[in-house]
Amino acid sequence: MTDETTYHVDCGTLLTGDGETIEDARVLVTADRVETVGTQEDVPEVGDRVDHSGETVLPGLIDAHLHLQGSRTMDPMDWVTESTALGTARATADLRSLLSAGFTSVRDVGSTTGLGLRDAVAAGEIPGPRIYTSGQAISQTGGHGDSHSLPHEWVVDTGIGISTLADGADECRKEARKRVRDGVDCLKIMTTGGVLSERDAPDQSQFTDREVQALVEEAHRVGIPVASHAQGTAGVERALENGVDTIEHGFYLEDRTLELFVQTDATFVPTMAIMHRIVEYGADHGVPEHGLRKAREAYEAHVDSITRAHEAGVAIATGTDFLGPALVPHGENALELELLVEEIGFDEQAAIEAATGVAARTVPGDDVGVLEAGRYADFVVADDPLSDVGSLREPVAVYKGGKRVEL
Repeated sequence: MTDETTYHVDCGTLLTGDGETIEDARVLVTADRVETVGTQEDVPEVGDRVDHSGETVLPGLIDAHLHLQGSRTMDPMDWVTESTALGTARATADLRSLLSAGFTSVRDVGSTTGLGLRDAVAAGEIPGPRIYTSGQAISQTGGHGDSHSLPHEWVVDTGIGISTLADGADECRKEARKRVRDGVDCLKIMTTGGVLSERDAPDQSQFTDREVQALVEEAHRVGIPVASHAQGTAGVERALENGVDTIEHGFYLEDRTLELFVQTDATFVPTMAIMHRIVEYGADHGVPEHGLRKAREAYEAHVDSITRAHEAGVAIATGTDFLGPALVPHGENALELELLVEEIGFDEQAAIEAATGVAARTVPGDDVGVLEAGRYADFVVADDPLSDVGSLREPVAVYKGGKRVEL
């Protein structure tokens, strides 16, 4: 097919990604976009027929929180000492795995490689999902994104790692402007400590109100959304009160925190998959002892917070926080949907929507996540994900921009 070809896809069941299910459906595709969607009675047969009449078709999946750093160990010190060139080469392989697994869009929230990979994929030079990237995240000194064991001047002077440092509102504003200058799709900040950082904790808030305000103001001024790594209550609320668009992780959410989510219409990206893998298998994969301890301490509260957020009607999007090592490899990202069903009580359709229409809220534009006229013709074919969301682990077919992906 040429880029100008129009063809139609006959579907047994079509999930549009925004709550609608159509039986005996048809999708009309022209070039890389959806032209129309409806029943086979309502949508005409134009061009070649692609037969998925015995299967379920759904929008391409979105992982709204991962890192394209090409990491292959769970030791954070390796992440800052390995070369960017090696990481980029490995991440190129990770992109193939993501696309083959049905993830046609990803949000890279902290890497030194994301901008180059994004542009190479967009130019058709390497295969991969659509990449929306923050470039390097922004952390306070001594915060979650700092390399605590290294001399401070090394971190500042070399710019190593998935974050750069900023302190005070003026520095935060300048660092945000640097990201805008780089052409990022979103801004990633840290408003609490974390699991894998050495000398802070998930319940410790980071950045002041004025600092968060400066970061958000600069991003929103040019239409860029802001994501905050925020695990403890105080840091989550500080982010929400100052206009952050998405909260990543959210281990400890109180009732007033959930009310803030609803009031601000923010999106929650809980990243259950990495916590599950660290708690279950992290000791066998080189996760530092401090990371194992903090993950185990937070896990039950994390599950409870996600469950209550779901019951409160908070918009929840799928994100794995996968990095590339054997413990959290790109390509197994559908685990997040399975955990939403098994641990939180989502039904299969709600889990799929968390990975499609809801996850699309986390990226700029209105091009992905839903199968409707004008959006990209990104879709996945599966056997029966409404009965078993785990079937998405082995998609029958994947299409990106109207073209079938070689699995």
